[in-house]
Amino acid sequence: MTTTTAAPNDQGHRFTLRTTAQVGAEPANAVEARGIVKHYGATKALDGVDLTVRQGTVLGVLGPNGAGKTTLIRVLSTLIRPDAGSATVGGYDVLRQPKQLRRTIGLTGQYASVDEYLSGSENLYLIGRLLDLSRRDAKARAVELLERFSLTEAAGRPAKTYSGGMRRRLDLAASMIGRPRVLYLDEPTTGLDPRTRNEVWEEVRRMVAEGSTVLLTTQYMEEAEQLATDLTVIDRGRVIANGTVDGLKREVGGRTLRVRPARPGELAEMVRCLTDAGVLGATATPDGELLSVPIGGDEQLTAVIGVLGGRGFGIAGIDTVVPSLDEVFLAITGKTSTDSTAVIEETQR
Repeated sequence: MTTTTAAPNDQGHRFTLRTTAQVGAEPANAVEARGIVKHYGATKALDGVDLTVRQGTVLGVLGPNGAGKTTLIRVLSTLIRPDAGSATVGGYDVLRQPKQLRRTIGLTGQYASVDEYLSGSENLYLIGRLLDLSRRDAKARAVELLERFSLTEAAGRPAKTYSGGMRRRLDLAASMIGRPRVLYLDEPTTGLDPRTRNEVWEEVRRMVAEGSTVLLTTQYMEEAEQLATDLTVIDRGRVIANGTVDGLKREVGGRTLRVRPARPGELAEMVRCLTDAGVLGATATPDGELLSVPIGGDEQLTAVIGVLGGRGFGIAGIDTVVPSLDEVFLAITGKTSTDSTAVIEETQR
């Protein structure tokens, strides 16, 4: 199997490695990390992180600023060495096989790292050629990605004339040009407008459909919900939650049944009726218009409606809601997704 990569080094400049053929079966997990520890002075940026990314999926890594997300990406891409722990990417050991590992990955960091004196087209063509694409294939792939990221009109202009958002899109295209097996996206859509963000999402979905695996760090809950197969929440350098989007929502709050009475004056009586019937948590919503009941499954939903119907209450409408991913994040971490806590990552960029 032929694999390629392009990733930035510690100074933010992009380095590339030639393709090599790999022999043997693909590992079941694209990324496996166990007990990763990283200190910056007296501060533990990573404090025993375990992480698994299944082949051909998107793992969303969530956490407030300073949680350790970027540090983890840098460890897994061989840009920094962990102080303890082990990790493999694409079957290669982060510490013992860094050169082979780099041939399997692509990386887009938090800051664009394109050559500002080359045009958008030249940047992508150059990286394609360094990745051993033929002249024809490198040019075709560059044209394809410039179009996908709405950069065709600016393709001939030097990158230094691009806006910040345009540079970001070009950097994303550069990380994808070699179709890497494992792609690290570190807050890839920060500062992008909604249309461009959707373009990035579509390209990520396309790459996963073609067999790539993506490790995505983000503070946009909508982005995680749109793209991630699984989620890992990190705070203060530790993993504090793992699961699917729906699984974490159920774990935090489950579903809530909302009932609109046909006769609003009966709302208080409906609450008393359900409480007497042994239904826990039945309350009126703060606006005094709906009955709110936490439910654990469809059987409980049916039972609640049956109790109300059996007592002769009229129902004008029913709905079920689940907690948003923002609410899940707040419940798990005790802070909003954009809270600033430690400044570890900021000081290491």
